[in-house]
Amino acid sequence: MSGHSKWSQIKRQKGVADAKRGQLFTKLAREIIVAVRQGGASLDSNFQLRLAVQRARDNNMPSDNIERAIKRGSGDVEGAALTEVMFEGYGPSGVAVLVQALTDNRNRTVQEIRRMFTRHGGSLGENGCVSWLFESKGVITVESNASDAEEIVLRAIDAGAEDVKTEKGYVEIYTQPQDLEEVRKAVEETERVISAEVSLTPKTTVLLEDNKAMQTLNFLDELEELDDVQRVFSNVDVSEATLEKLRDRT
Repeated sequence: MSGHSKWSQIKRQKGVADAKRGQLFTKLAREIIVAVRQGGASLDSNFQLRLAVQRARDNNMPSDNIERAIKRGSGDVEGAALTEVMFEGYGPSGVAVLVQALTDNRNRTVQEIRRMFTRHGGSLGENGCVSWLFESKGVITVESNASDAEEIVLRAIDAGAEDVKTEKGYVEIYTQPQDLEEVRKAVEETERVISAEVSLTPKTTVLLEDNKAMQTLNFLDELEELDDVQRVFSNVDVSEATLEKLRDRT
């Protein structure tokens, strides 16, 4: 998994993201709205909507907020038209970065994202410049301790997982996108699933240490904090020694 994913888990474990929960709920609502507009309001027939709603529930978004977002997507409640846009570029130390945005003003979003890349010494690129370095995978994160990690790994593989990686405090399970729901259901019968989503995972990673790692992770954090940005993917990796140092700083 990428160092960006590991860093996100550290922040989650320490509750760093709690202060930004309102902004997170707004982004989750937008994801639900777009899923409804693209595939309808039925959870049974709309795979993307099921994923968006489950992601909202995983982040403790209130049911009323979820229902309101579904109504907005179906036109029962008025709301701004949102367009999904993917940006590609290079961050600090040349790491590859993909930025998924939902916006009602593409020009504003382009300017904000370009400004962020430039400020951190990176640059936006043309479509296709880094996307080939990533592939779509289902990613399930399960809470774990050292004693039950092996059991979780075996259960995930039996359920159809392609790959499983153990980290401090959690296990990350990788599937084909179409197998995500089935594997999740099998795992959550006995384990606590922290999150499950279709993600863009790097085929290869760039290892950064200490200051360069911190600079790059700060850049990715600031990108994620932009209102129009839904998710950020990168191929940065960070050693365990560097992660321990970063964990102490949060």
